[in-house]
Amino acid sequence: MNSRSDLLTRITQIPGQCGGRPCIRGMRIRVTDILEMLAENVSVTEILEDFPDLELADVQACLLFAARRTDFPRLTA
Repeated sequence: MNSRSDLLTRITQIPGQCGGRPCIRGMRIRVTDILEMLAENVSVTEILEDFPDLELADVQACLLFAARRTDFPRLTA
């Protein structure tokens, strides 16, 4: 089992690669691509079959990355 901090190291942002968007382990597989496939009910098994360079931890890292990006406090009056 990977720790959360280990998972997040799998997400890279390299200027000039994929427009600087978050990718997986320096590959040209964007986090958004994986998240959109999951949202379209593509199974993790199918994603891993379609992208043989990916590992289960990469998909988990995408989910954790997205969760962290949406975890912000809401200010109320």
